[in-house]
Amino acid sequence: MAPPPPPPDLPKMAAGGAAPPLHDGAKMAGGAEPAPAPALERVVEALELLLRPPAGPDPEAALRPETLHSNAAALEERLRGAPGWEALRGLRRAVLARAPALAAGAAGEAEPGWAAACGLLALLLCLKERLAALAALPAARGAGPGAAPPPSADTLSVAQGRAVGRALRAAVGLGLAPYLPPGVGQRPGPPAPPPSPPAARGARLHAATAALAELAQHPALGGPLLARHLGLLLAGLCLLGHGPAAHSEGVSEAERARCREALRHILDRVYQPLAVRELLILQGRPKQSPPSPGEETKPALVRAPAWLRRLCGQLLSERLMRPSGVQAVVRGIMEGTGGGSGAEAAAVDWRKCDTVAKILASCPQQCLSLEDYYRLVCPQILDLLHIQDKLTARQFQRVATTTLLTMAKEHPQLAEKHLLQPLLAPLLRCSETAELAVDDLSAGTVLVTEAELGSCVEDVLKVYVVGNDSSSLLLGSLQSVLGVVFSLYSFAKQNVSYLRSPCQEILLWFLEKSEREVSLAVLEGFVGLNSSVRALHPRCRFRAGSEGGAAIAVEETISDEDEALYQKVSLEQCHVENVVELLSHCQKSGLAGDFFIRCLKALTRVAAEDEADSNSAAVPGRSLLELEQYHAGQRRKLLVLQLVATLCENVSDTVFTDIAQVEEFVAATLQRACVSPARGPGAAAEAQTLAMAMGLVAAMLSGAVQLQSSDFAVLKRLVPLLEELSRTYPEPLTQELAMDLRIAICTRGAFSPGTVGAAADGVLGRKPGTGVQSPAGIPGAAPSLGGGQALPRRGHSSPSAPRERSDEQSASHEPSTAGPAPAPCADSPAPAGLQELLVSAYDPQPPGRAAALRHLSSLITQRDPEALRLQEKLLEVFLENVQHEDAFVYLSAIQGVALLSSEYPERILPVLLARYGCPARGTEDTAAAVTRMKLGEVLMRVTRALGDMVFKHREPLVQAFLRGARDPDGALRASSLSNLGELCQRLGFQLGSIVQEVTSCLTAIAKTDPEAEVRRAAVHVVVLLLRGLSEKATEVLQDVLRDLYRLLKHVVAAEPDGATVLHAQLALEELDAVMRRVLFPPQALEKKIVVLP
Repeated sequence: MAPPPPPPDLPKMAAGGAAPPLHDGAKMAGGAEPAPAPALERVVEALELLLRPPAGPDPEAALRPETLHSNAAALEERLRGAPGWEALRGLRRAVLARAPALAAGAAGEAEPGWAAACGLLALLLCLKERLAALAALPAARGAGPGAAPPPSADTLSVAQGRAVGRALRAAVGLGLAPYLPPGVGQRPGPPAPPPSPPAARGARLHAATAALAELAQHPALGGPLLARHLGLLLAGLCLLGHGPAAHSEGVSEAERARCREALRHILDRVYQPLAVRELLILQGRPKQSPPSPGEETKPALVRAPAWLRRLCGQLLSERLMRPSGVQAVVRGIMEGTGGGSGAEAAAVDWRKCDTVAKILASCPQQCLSLEDYYRLVCPQILDLLHIQDKLTARQFQRVATTTLLTMAKEHPQLAEKHLLQPLLAPLLRCSETAELAVDDLSAGTVLVTEAELGSCVEDVLKVYVVGNDSSSLLLGSLQSVLGVVFSLYSFAKQNVSYLRSPCQEILLWFLEKSEREVSLAVLEGFVGLNSSVRALHPRCRFRAGSEGGAAIAVEETISDEDEALYQKVSLEQCHVENVVELLSHCQKSGLAGDFFIRCLKALTRVAAEDEADSNSAAVPGRSLLELEQYHAGQRRKLLVLQLVATLCENVSDTVFTDIAQVEEFVAATLQRACVSPARGPGAAAEAQTLAMAMGLVAAMLSGAVQLQSSDFAVLKRLVPLLEELSRTYPEPLTQELAMDLRIAICTRGAFSPGTVGAAADGVLGRKPGTGVQSPAGIPGAAPSLGGGQALPRRGHSSPSAPRERSDEQSASHEPSTAGPAPAPCADSPAPAGLQELLVSAYDPQPPGRAAALRHLSSLITQRDPEALRLQEKLLEVFLENVQHEDAFVYLSAIQGVALLSSEYPERILPVLLARYGCPARGTEDTAAAVTRMKLGEVLMRVTRALGDMVFKHREPLVQAFLRGARDPDGALRASSLSNLGELCQRLGFQLGSIVQEVTSCLTAIAKTDPEAEVRRAAVHVVVLLLRGLSEKATEVLQDVLRDLYRLLKHVVAAEPDGATVLHAQLALEELDAVMRRVLFPPQALEKKIVVLP
């Protein structure tokens, strides 16, 4: 889009074309010009003499009749006898001979006003003739090289221009304004006295208008005339050319035709927003139109005659139908032609913007076809979105957006064809359904440039999101390109691009404004589960742009099947993660919860299909179509599993916002358990999920949230599923809990068996038997479910776990049941509570075990005396749980060991180092390596917690990691090297003599290790070492720096692994930067003040 047009150059516009002459007199061009020609100063002096004010303080006295009469007499006397005025007298005589009406008026003495106007117009015509003659002279040569060019011969000085402006104002005020009827070009104010005689109004108006129109042809005179008096000049031409015959007595039909032609010519040549503005003023105010806000203090427009209103409407429609007419109309109406405070005020005035939009959306009567009008105007409306001027961009964009939305409501088909499709064309061009011969294009062809794509995305944001009109037409048109927008969003997430934020806003707006089923289908389409959105063409790829945007180009088809499969899987994973990222912003609206439930239902169908496939016998010799359908089904199953896993990992516990969503989630879980009972390798995970769902219902029934009557009506939909589960599920405890939950729901919590309370205690992580307090002051259940409690996330324990723990506790505390037991404190539990946590740390269900470990870690953080007294027991519990296969459990144990080691490093670190060096007996090599890597993570957390105090334990830590770097297991070697690198980075200056051992180990591994991952880790240690030491590397590593440099050069030259080479190059760059800073220190300008003795 081109930048907005510059401010109007009215002189050039006025001289851009020659208007038809309005006089019938002979032309001076080609005739005998009086010789000698008068000087330019002489003509201006005559104008000043004619407008000379009398002595006195009143500046308006120059236009009084007596003053005008005396000035005209003084001018005539000077023209007749003063030396040097003969040339002007001859030129004035020739001009008056050409305009008889002006000659008659100038000679009359009965009306000083009209006589002065005729004299002024005659002198101005003389000035025009003289300026034209001077312009025809050859240009003067410059003063020399480098000097400014001399002005042209027809250039007016500042004083002369000021005198000419006064003369034009007096000529218009005396010769044009008094002869216009009321309502035609009149500004508000006191009415002018009617001139006399009335019969001569038409002839005088024509004479003055003709002279002014002729003056408008010259740049020096047309500029000030059209800038200040365009409205009155247009009013005179309209009255003479189109007004009633009664106002143009004495004017022939040919003269009226020339007036109409001159009107068209001036309107075509003048700055179009100015023309629009003056025509609106001529049109006057409509009937009973209330002023807009902020315009109450402005003078109201007068009521124009009906013929003038119709004529101005036609002329305004013609301005609109011209090229760039939309922008001219908008600029003229919005009063923003000069920018500044007027444009800011217009931006706030939304009423005015909406009014302009309605004007642009309605087809004028001059246009015969509505489609032709849309074809002409719609591209200009879209261009309004690209205005770069900050002062006017806001109002122009609002006008464009409102106009587009209005057109979409009134004529949806035409608006879609001429507005929405061109707006979305860059995105439609590269969609998978585009009618474009992409296969025939060569690789590297750019389909959509960076500027075009960025402009398209910004326009979509302005029209759809800022306009915020959720009509079916707009939503449907946006859905057609939503797949491309999502692909662009995924690309921007992986790169640095300013398009990330607008794409995210567009996607979120569509998901929130569309119907829920449409939004869910679109989310499934993003990850490839259906075809509800048009994805990016398979041969199109995004490229990073030089300006922070992106471009779309054609790429070659990947011939390597493995590489193509890898890119496809990576793209699917990226899309799944980005969908989950979008859902994280839609949790309050409930969309995230609904989509999670939809995925769980899809998972239920996957389980049913797997059950059916396992029961049916394999059919040999399938056809290609059946194989393709089978592979498509398997791909869909994998996508569903991947999506559910990512949602469970990343979506927070506030995903459910009301009881209805919790009910749907539990129903989907129960239905999956009924369809496919937990058997096989995934039986443990299925049992945990079922226990979590049933425990969630038990927690709600036990008072975790306040349930209303409507909530029980929702929960009642679970009764058939619970009844079926109590009959068909293979585990007896789960059957019993399902039956008890069904009873509790049917009785609305009036009868709650003990199993329900035990399951609720397991979900909430409470001691069995303690009550739960209902959230006071929070009506309903939605705030409790979505307000930040960890109820959905923590509930993973099975219904059998609480009962086992309860039995163990009753057996161990049976002697103390005679007296009342003290209530345990939440901050510092009693020994009985600590014993319960130690028992729960061996819970067979991972959620209960992890919760107990987390609680024990919090006790260590709070420095609970009972917990610190049992530090050895706690260490044993944590180390045993480190070997657990569940990530939630062993990460909780790692955290506990790290906290305990940071409190007592002297006691705990030797035990950890011994375990790290010698794995436990009776374990497999793989399990031992995994356990040692987990212990390495514990040691690194302790290192970070110790900070500078790690120097005391430097030797055993380094030796342990060096021994791990020689382990037969490659993963353990890489892990040990990674830990060694971080330890060296933290030691810094305290490395000491061990740097020789570290360097020798790294050199040997980087050159001889058979696994690329281990060599990569060894080179990465060098990178961390150089980054940690920075400028001091030359001091600390002075004995081994040359060996490290040779090692890195060897890796770059001989290493086949690309990632290892990249690490080596990064290390060389780091070393190069360090050496440059040492050899060429930055020059610092310092001022030293020395005090002499």
